[in-house]
Amino acid sequence: IWSSACSTGPEPYSIAITVNKNMPVRSHDIKILATDLDSDVLKKARTGIYALEDIEQLPKDYLSSFQRKKDSDVGQVKESLRDMIQFNRLNLLGPWPIKNKFDVIFCRNVVIYFNKETQIELFSRLADQLSPGGYLFIGHSETLHGVSEQFESKGRTIYQKKVE
Repeated sequence: IWSSACSTGPEPYSIAITVNKNMPVRSHDIKILATDLDSDVLKKARTGIYALEDIEQLPKDYLSSFQRKKDSDVGQVKESLRDMIQFNRLNLLGPWPIKNKFDVIFCRNVVIYFNKETQIELFSRLADQLSPGGYLFIGHSETLHGVSEQFESKGRTIYQKKVE
């Protein structure tokens, strides 16, 4: 699973928590790659530390995924979940030193900042990184309509790579 514009980490940690809750007995070796252009946000993301007021807004069954730091107003994502995620700096518009294909890619709320030509190129590259039949999740204000024919819509923000 690739979270391609992960910012300070809520998305990859939510993915890790969801996977952990739905696949408690690991029948697959699940790895999450989380990338962002900004080194500062990646540094924060790697810590998995968030304000309690933010954590408390999560669904109740997610709260057990955090440990409260003693004498503070912050909690940290449990180590077993942090270990599922590799955080790396990556420019989506630059070279990608990624060798493996992904079953799922999240590219949410970032392509809205690019012109249509750049979006076409980016979605083509993302399709190349997906396994046949893999899924791409995009943001609510984004669309692949008129941008890519390599995906089939499976919902408002969910697309599946077409199998050739």
